[in-house]
Amino acid sequence: MTQFPCPYLKADVELSQERERHIAERHPELLAELRRCLAETLADPDQVRRSSRFVNARLFSRCFENLGGQKQIVVVVVSQLAPPRHWIITSYLTRRLSSGEIEWARN
Repeated sequence: MTQFPCPYLKADVELSQERERHIAERHPELLAELRRCLAETLADPDQVRRSSRFVNARLFSRCFENLGGQKQIVVVVVSQLAPPRHWIITSYLTRRLSSGEIEWARN
């Protein structure tokens, strides 16, 4: 299990080996830079959205210039309140963000 600090959540976010395998298998374009991109996105996102699919999930996004022409990485984090826990369920690249309500955005 890997943990990444997330100042926005004021907590660490977990990445299990199973979820890391899932991302590597379904989104191999992220594999080379996966941990660095996850860490940077959670530490300093450009935007945080509430998931439109899962009530207890947020989509953290950040623009990266060096990821194969696609600009945004999205890290989907599920949170539970008691006991407090946050974990990554997936991550992917996209050209634009369209779903979910914006909860926070960099000025």
